[in-house]
Amino acid sequence: MTVLDTRALGRATLARQLLLEPADIPVLDAVGHLCGLQAQEPQEPFVGLWSRLRAFDPAALSDLLTGRSLVRTHLMRRTVHLLTADDVLAWRSRYDAMLRQRVLGTYRREFEGIDLDELAAAGRAVMADGEPRTAAELVRALAERWPTPGRRALGEMLVAALVPVVQLPPRGLWRAKGGVRNALLSSWLGREIDPPAADGSDPVGQALVRRYLAAYGPASSADLRAWCGLAGLPAAVAALREELVTFRDERGRELLDLPEAPRPDPDTPAPVRFLPAFDNAILGYHDRGRIIDDAHRGLSVAGERVVLVAGRVAATWGVDADTVVVSPLRGFSRADRDAVAEQGRELAAFLSEGESHRVRVDAA
Repeated sequence: MTVLDTRALGRATLARQLLLEPADIPVLDAVGHLCGLQAQEPQEPFVGLWSRLRAFDPAALSDLLTGRSLVRTHLMRRTVHLLTADDVLAWRSRYDAMLRQRVLGTYRREFEGIDLDELAAAGRAVMADGEPRTAAELVRALAERWPTPGRRALGEMLVAALVPVVQLPPRGLWRAKGGVRNALLSSWLGREIDPPAADGSDPVGQALVRRYLAAYGPASSADLRAWCGLAGLPAAVAALREELVTFRDERGRELLDLPEAPRPDPDTPAPVRFLPAFDNAILGYHDRGRIIDDAHRGLSVAGERVVLVAGRVAATWGVDADTVVVSPLRGFSRADRDAVAEQGRELAAFLSEGESHRVRVDAA
């Protein structure tokens, strides 16, 4: 079985994640290809798409949100993601059990003796009038009937698990600020969520496997589970075995992939890329060694924005008074420093809408 080293896996990830060369595809297609973008921080998807698409216009993303082709909702790993309307309607019911269990993992004692199906029905009934609500407003409407859980626990269970909702604009629009106001997913999109397959099969699980490998492969079953948060996909993987190809990594672990998916030459040059907080290219794996050193793994879960140099995380970055500030994690060659500075100037111009091209690259 072919062994793919860390460099080969890194180049495959960059290619699948549209980070090796800028993609000439519409924003909606990019979000769909990536199986959604992590969007816990509302402005981060704009940087993620700017790094991936040629001539990205942030207004296009805002228009897709207000036009209801894209939505912001809890899904993978019970975190807020930016997803296409078609994907969230197709996938949401497959995530119901996982979303409940994730909230119970934190608040199990507070929900002892509570019928979650009854609570879910009550929450949907409150939201059915179409009036946008914050989590606090939804909790106030139900707290008298369910006084035992704390308000935070009740809000998280309702909004992040039991009641399929979307976060409404202006939350998530370009350079806009707004608190979280929720509406029923089905009401906002004018379509009902797809129900589970009546015959007990798992077409959604199989679709998730294919889509994940197209955007992240080659990858292990553990990587797939870490990305989506779902534990029940072994049957879906088994059902697809005959149409997949397999490899090994340097530690002997099996990697799955689609036969015709891109696997570039490991020596393919990798350009500098500025990634947003919690970017897919890092959080989409259990083993993130293909793109980030173990010593720096904590940066990805701490919400640090990172810079890729030669295909690996080599710096963090932030913005101070319209200046992009880069903090290297190791020494840069002159060529690397120049490339980082040039890309940083372009990012500064994007974030400031042309008002600034300032960048500062600190010492390692």
